[in-house]
Amino acid sequence: MFTGIVEELGEVKNIKRSSQSIILTIKAEKVLEDIKIGDSIATNGVCLTVTDFSENEFEVDVTPETMRKSSLGELSIRDKVNLERALRLKDRLGGHLVSGHIDGTGKIAEKKREDNAILITIRPEPKLLKYIIAEGSIAIDGISLTVAKLTQDSFTVSIIPHTNEVTTLSSKKVGNIVNLETDMIGKYVERMMEFEEEQENTDIDMKKLRDNGFLLA
Repeated sequence: MFTGIVEELGEVKNIKRSSQSIILTIKAEKVLEDIKIGDSIATNGVCLTVTDFSENEFEVDVTPETMRKSSLGELSIRDKVNLERALRLKDRLGGHLVSGHIDGTGKIAEKKREDNAILITIRPEPKLLKYIIAEGSIAIDGISLTVAKLTQDSFTVSIIPHTNEVTTLSSKKVGNIVNLETDMIGKYVERMMEFEEEQENTDIDMKKLRDNGFLLA
């Protein structure tokens, strides 16, 4: 579990590619302070497991499923990535609860300045829109942000100068793909409603079977 508060910008040092997966070597400092094999580090919002590390870098595997759902496959050597270690129970929750399990991606449609803020408009995959609400939380490349505006096919976030300076958002351009994780509460509520509906449908089906002589009363 993460908070969406980026700890540092790492740099992609090496990429080993196979047919459907990659192994990333990432240069870092802060997240290596207490690192262990098996630790989770959110990399551009994607929860990845540390498989190896040295004094100034760590290595992670990116599976085919993660490649399909995220933008990690588009990374190149020397690209910057947002890094955050897993949340400890005694930490302050400065952002919102972020699982590191990406729901999908979005494309930056517009980027403009408004006084000291930068407004970024993103068009997400259509399936994600039902989980996004105005003034709600969303993680963009692992950054905890608030939805400032919502339309039928896009949403806008307002970035303060500090967030722009310490994350990858400063280098993002119109047309770039970003990883999105919507607020988990909405997904749990949806699943509970689906489950209740499934149970109701099961009861109806069983009744039909009894009424038609397929089951004993």
